[in-house]
Amino acid sequence: MNDLENLLNRIEIQIPFYEANNQAISKSNVGWHIEHILLTLNGIVGALAKSDPKGYKWKFSFFKTLILTIKKIPRGKVKAPDVVQPKGNINTETLLVQLSKTRQKITVLHTMNKDNYFEHPYFGKLKTKQTISFLEIHTNHHLKIIDDILK
Repeated sequence: MNDLENLLNRIEIQIPFYEANNQAISKSNVGWHIEHILLTLNGIVGALAKSDPKGYKWKFSFFKTLILTIKKIPRGKVKAPDVVQPKGNINTETLLVQLSKTRQKITVLHTMNKDNYFEHPYFGKLKTKQTISFLEIHTNHHLKIIDDILK
């Protein structure tokens, strides 16, 4: 089992607490964070799969290098793009459906061409291996927020 699958198992355990909130930690509740993680995973894996490896061009990014090296995203510094901001009703059923879709979608990650890429809004282009690292870092970031909300 890979790291993203393990992280999805951790997310599934948190779904029953989707309504929990702690304004001192986050303006959003646990369900929002779970939905955001799943939207991000699905969107990025989809973009990675559609990319043309020939279109990749390396460009230095200090923030990409920093985040991928320290494996941590600072809290409250970046706003999630609209496309990965949850909209609509979040409940146990919708989260479980989204989780199931995500589990299916990530199965292709390790079979992708190493030169496929995802264009991150702040970091620029990330090849497949870097994208997987970013997804793990991003998912862990939100799981830590969820853990703090539930303390």
